[in-house]
Amino acid sequence: MVLGLIRTARPRQWVKNVLVLAAPGAAGVLTHLHPLLLALGAFGIFCLTASGTYLVNDCLDQAADALHPTKRHRPVASGAVPMRLAAAVGVAMMALGIGLAEALAGWRLATVMGIYVGITVAYSLWLKDEPVIDLASVASGFVLRAIAGGVAVGVVLSNWFLIVASFGSLFMVAGKRHAEHVDLGPSRADHRVTLGAYSLAFLRYIRSVASAVAITAYCVWAFEKAAAPHHTALFFELSIVPFVIAVLRYALLLDAGQGGAPEEIVLKERSLQVLGLAWAVLFAMGLYGA
Repeated sequence: MVLGLIRTARPRQWVKNVLVLAAPGAAGVLTHLHPLLLALGAFGIFCLTASGTYLVNDCLDQAADALHPTKRHRPVASGAVPMRLAAAVGVAMMALGIGLAEALAGWRLATVMGIYVGITVAYSLWLKDEPVIDLASVASGFVLRAIAGGVAVGVVLSNWFLIVASFGSLFMVAGKRHAEHVDLGPSRADHRVTLGAYSLAFLRYIRSVASAVAITAYCVWAFEKAAAPHHTALFFELSIVPFVIAVLRYALLLDAGQGGAPEEIVLKERSLQVLGLAWAVLFAMGLYGA
């Protein structure tokens, strides 16, 4: 049963929470011990809170998951973990996460975590059945991760950074829905109501718009960073290259039907890992190479 709870908490999904480190990293403060500890603390809090939402979500979706070709094997859906136990543990983890956020960085971080919990629970209850709003709701979870990192260490978030995070998240979510649309086929609306409202052409359109905005915003942000004092302009400008190639590579994988689990792509796709490393090195050299 303990292993079932751990599986339901989805530790493999914690890779998403690396976004918590994005804003502090972009601000160049992670080389200082105190901001680093605050950022790592926020990362841990998001892991705890997000795992709590997964437990509660699986309880709310138990009936639907039991009919799903793959989700029926989840511990709560299969009955391996009692719903009451999963719900109690999930609520406790969410409450503890919000409390720890308050203790770590005050009411602002606690508010961000509270908003994340509220949107996630609302999504499980009804937002998931509202076309387009379901996409925005899931994407907001990624954006809130990025905001949480900035709030935790007290850095000002660039508007361009937020646009990149928002539309980059929407790009991935639309890709996930595209993969589900293809995998589930004619029965897709039985498993997810909004899939009955989406055509593949519409999801491709969302992906195209989101990726175009994310790439454009990143270019503007990179040039903005390049113009800042004590930064090395060339490296920020060069960082555009791996960023754009990574987005295009991810789009290619989505077209191949591999977008159902973004975290799996990040963990397994070597080309994206190399591009991500190249981007991180160039960005870091822009910050610290002056």
